[in-house]
Amino acid sequence: MRHLALVPLLLSACAPAAAERALPLPPATQDVPAAGTRATAVFAGGCFWGMEAVFGQVKGVSDVTAGYAGGTRATANYDAVSSETTGHAEAVRITYDPRAVSYATLLRVYFAIAHDPTQVNRQGPDTGPSYRSAIFPQSPQQRAVAAAYIAQLTRAHAFAKPIATKLESGAFYTAEAYHQDFYRRNPTHPYIVRWDKPKVAGFRAGFPQLAR
Repeated sequence: MRHLALVPLLLSACAPAAAERALPLPPATQDVPAAGTRATAVFAGGCFWGMEAVFGQVKGVSDVTAGYAGGTRATANYDAVSSETTGHAEAVRITYDPRAVSYATLLRVYFAIAHDPTQVNRQGPDTGPSYRSAIFPQSPQQRAVAAAYIAQLTRAHAFAKPIATKLESGAFYTAEAYHQDFYRRNPTHPYIVRWDKPKVAGFRAGFPQLAR
């Protein structure tokens, strides 16, 4: 089910929900060495509106772009991805200053509050492989750190269910303009109020030192 189609179902439930709780996950034991003033990370974890909203709150992040990853350029559009046959996942590309926030810290936010990494081909009310939990490493170092953190969390039994997050390859394609900065531009949208505002509140409560 596509989140744009959920609006009629949510109109009667648009009062603010309670903040989600960020899981108290341990910091990663490995990290990507800081180099330069600009780096990118690409994460998929359900509707890109919420992922964009959470990571846009993180100190050291200069830009978050909603888009599609895992499929081809020809099918990188909302109508095609909605068919759930393109191989794309809704994803975000995060541009950040590694001197201010590290890749491992972004991973910790990703697993602790940005989405539920134990859900398979879904997040909350949204179902289908485009809502899968996936990391698209932008370098061999990112791939190694992400794999090590998943293994670390698995050994620690950080989640009651197995982690479903996969490490994938593929280019990132920017989504349509109306998807960009959706949270800020549409603060009273029923989907935002029901699903994304609680997630942002959970991030700010759970990671006050990282919040803008």
